[in-house]
Amino acid sequence: MKEHIAIYAGSFDPITSGHLDVISRARGMFDRIIVGIGHNPDKLSLFPFDERVEIATVLIDELVSKDPDLAPVTVEQYGGLTVDFAKNSGGSALLRGIRNVTDLAMETQLAITNRQVANMETVFIVTGETYAFTSSSLIRQIAALGGDVERLDSIIPPLVISRIKKLQEDKASSLHSLGRDAHME
Repeated sequence: MKEHIAIYAGSFDPITSGHLDVISRARGMFDRIIVGIGHNPDKLSLFPFDERVEIATVLIDELVSKDPDLAPVTVEQYGGLTVDFAKNSGGSALLRGIRNVTDLAMETQLAITNRQVANMETVFIVTGETYAFTSSSLIRQIAALGGDVERLDSIIPPLVISRIKKLQEDKASSLHSLGRDAHME
């Protein structure tokens, strides 16, 4: 019988408690989960690939250790199309978290396209209500504009908070360029 492998792909920049919630819920549905960390050309990165992989691996290993009887989860980085990564990884389905109706509309369009182009199905998991308004993009904005990321402790793990604080303290970090408007320079 074929192993059912879910591919949970995204930029995970940064990984949030909402992402971990989706992984946790999916572990009982699949034989294995691969978290694919990719590059989104439409987004400026907060953390480089290697650091995103490292942070995700630490947090996911902690999550898996709490209930080792559920599906194992691995973290990999990839380039190119998500559906190509999924096929090459033996994926049975793409896993996507849904926070709200806006996500549903966008993700449905993407799911239909992925099914049409690559014959790859998508499984949606609705995040816990605590994370319905969690957004990596919003977290990046708050961090880049000097916001107090410690106040986001209900939606991002402590490891991510400490890494963002280091970026905020380092005046040479890429975080500070995210907060500048090109028209103001």
